Amino acid sequence: MDLWQAEEGTEYIVDRIESGDEDMESFLFSLGCYGGEPITVVSKKKKTLVASIKDGRYSMDRALAEAILLK
Repeated sequence: MDLWQAEEGTEYIVDRIESGDEDMESFLFSLGCYGGEPITVVSKKKKTLVASIKDGRYSMDRALAEAILLK
């Protein structure tokens, strides 16, 4: 399951990042989003969602959210 399919308010564990784009993967790593880290969807709209990663909240589009695979 990817982050876009996740339910709001439920904590998940990131399994891996799978985007095929090295820059995107590097960006997510810099946010603290990598395998084994907890992540929670705070809110979801039609085209974006807000996720809580470590101590921050980040808005991301669907393509970015679909690159984050969950356990």
